[in-house]
Amino acid sequence: MRAIGLMSGTSMDGIDAALIETDGEAVSWLGSALTVPYDAATRALLEGAMADARGVNARDDRPGRLAEAERRITTLHAEAVRALIDTLRLAPGDIDVVGFHGQTVIHRPDARLTVQIGLGGVLARELGIPVVADFRAADVASGGQGAPLVPVFHQALVRALDLSGPVAVLNVGGVANVTVLDREADPVACDTGPGNALLDDFMAERTGRPFDESGQAAASGVVDEEAVAAVLAHPFFAVPPPKSLDRNDFRAFVAQRLGLGGVSTADGAATLTALTAASVAAIVPLLPRPPEAWIIAGGGARNPTLRAMLEARLGRPVRLAENVGWSADALEAHAFGFLAVRALRGLPLTFPTTTGVAAPLTGGVLFSA
Repeated sequence: MRAIGLMSGTSMDGIDAALIETDGEAVSWLGSALTVPYDAATRALLEGAMADARGVNARDDRPGRLAEAERRITTLHAEAVRALIDTLRLAPGDIDVVGFHGQTVIHRPDARLTVQIGLGGVLARELGIPVVADFRAADVASGGQGAPLVPVFHQALVRALDLSGPVAVLNVGGVANVTVLDREADPVACDTGPGNALLDDFMAERTGRPFDESGQAAASGVVDEEAVAAVLAHPFFAVPPPKSLDRNDFRAFVAQRLGLGGVSTADGAATLTALTAASVAAIVPLLPRPPEAWIIAGGGARNPTLRAMLEARLGRPVRLAENVGWSADALEAHAFGFLAVRALRGLPLTFPTTTGVAAPLTGGVLFSA
């Protein structure tokens, strides 16, 4: 089947749209992709919606700016799909399904609550293409963590590679997550800790730019290792997989333990980047076997300072997704095209070793065109 996957991640920097051909078990082709960046007004709207989401108690609650943000991102996702289709000189009828993740605004699996805003029915009608959305809800309702969702996709990709020993696929978005694949064993997966979110927020506050471009600020700073160790004392880092996080889970704790208000921008960026690397390394002792190979995707893959810190703490090379034929930027978008096809076929999306759900479980809600 030919699917388009859509991803707007916890970094809230834009929409990735990617074409994939798959039967939901093997990947025939990772097709073209594009990114539609959010403008400043949309990003501000989403940040406001994230703040308003703290008052959400039920999945259909839309207090404050959430309803406006939901309509806005649905429109922008439709535009992203049309742009990709036009670039490829395809028609809507050439696409079997769209996988629409939406924008996560709150993730509280302990309360059996996860909310990804986005109007799947509206998107399907606007595009004239069936849409699968709401991927996480079934897992969370059944007692799972609802994240990460992409391990089964990583498994399909890694099976096609000639790599021996355990392989870790690391995605560093707003939150970092990892999938560890060891031959035919069930994938082990979890969120590892803060990805880019804390660093992005810090850089936006200090410089007005919502990221550390090419890791330049961090590269010129000095890491406060004692502060990093203080954050790693949080109980989350001692919990074995599976486990998941909300984008803002560590905001207050890190602010208290790191005390970045009195440090330079460079030193703050260096310490936050080191925290991301150290939190990834902290998962290794909790795994059945240490990974022999690491492959990195997501926005963090574009940060050479982070990659260098990861290699130093992991003691292993960290390969870019492009080096094995994948797209670092579009990998999660490709994943949601893959997951949409699995959902159409009723195949499991989540597993006991990836989200902690009691048994393999399918998910997603289908909206007809």
